[in-house]
Amino acid sequence: MINNSIKTTKLHLERLKKAKEEIITNNILENIDIDDFETVKTIDTFVFRYIKLQDYLGNKLFRFFLNEIGEYKENMSFIDILDRLEKLEIISDVEEWKEIRELRNKIAHEYPEELEEIKLYIKLAMDYLSEIEDVVTNIEEYLKKRNII
Repeated sequence: MINNSIKTTKLHLERLKKAKEEIITNNILENIDIDDFETVKTIDTFVFRYIKLQDYLGNKLFRFFLNEIGEYKENMSFIDILDRLEKLEIISDVEEWKEIRELRNKIAHEYPEELEEIKLYIKLAMDYLSEIEDVVTNIEEYLKKRNII
């Protein structure tokens, strides 16, 4: 189960990184045109993948990881999960991960008239990608060191 979860997480992450590359390559955030279908499609792809990745991390990977190492309890809140991950040195900072999660909620409710906010949220999400990638690597390394995967 944990191997499949890591694989699925990496798939979402790779697709998100490709959407990020397209945004950067085409300078979409600097010259955003919400009437251009290709622009909207690229932004929508990025937003969808970011939301999907955040949901998968919170609902699957983190829980499966903690369960795999005997640290998960059914009644754990997301904050409890983050606290445990921080203690295990999987994530560097609970507060930062709360922000990453909150960004997921903000980016999910974007409206065309809030163009500057959309740009800001996408830039923040792009900045968080390396942190997310580090966490997936930390999970893999933790499990490998203990011969779980």
